[in-house]
Amino acid sequence: MKEIRFHGRGGQGTVVASVILAKAFFSAGYYVQTFPHFGVERRGAPVEAYLRLDKKKILIRSNVYNPDAVIVQDRKLLETADVTKGLKPGGWILINFPVRPENLEPFIGYKLAYVDATGIAVENNLGTHTHPMVNTAMTGAFSGILETLPLHAVTSAIQEEISVKPEQNVKAATLAFEAVACFGIVNQYNGVGKIEKQKNE
Repeated sequence: MKEIRFHGRGGQGTVVASVILAKAFFSAGYYVQTFPHFGVERRGAPVEAYLRLDKKKILIRSNVYNPDAVIVQDRKLLETADVTKGLKPGGWILINFPVRPENLEPFIGYKLAYVDATGIAVENNLGTHTHPMVNTAMTGAFSGILETLPLHAVTSAIQEEISVKPEQNVKAATLAFEAVACFGIVNQYNGVGKIEKQKNE
């Protein structure tokens, strides 16, 4: 079983991102389970969502405490939330960031990937400049770091789930799939080393 935790803010489509990936994994042959966790229900407030996937039926119904991957839709949450809490050693962290983070210390022991989802969303008129809708770009980027989730499964799920600007959302996912940059496991020795575009389960 694999578990994924999503971090975002109200109005960014965090829960929708989890649903899109759930539908994508389901179409790729997985059993899935997704559910949100809300704090204060207001625009801009931190939001979490969770996704489980497995090749056999999922019976567990508890919260996700030790995810295999985390997806961070708002980089400012790196300053206010413990986004790596419980993340399994060697797990993936995908963050919405325009360039490689200068401080890689928080990511030591994990595989790091980043993509400029905000820039992609703005370029495709998804949301506004002050409140871009980055969720579809992030789902495309997540597909870009995995061999187990083909892009067409994600774009099909986007078309099924999103009725507003479906073409722009599919394009955002595709651009993010192509643009996502990946590290191997970050450690104190290679933390400033070169970026590797690699795909892993």
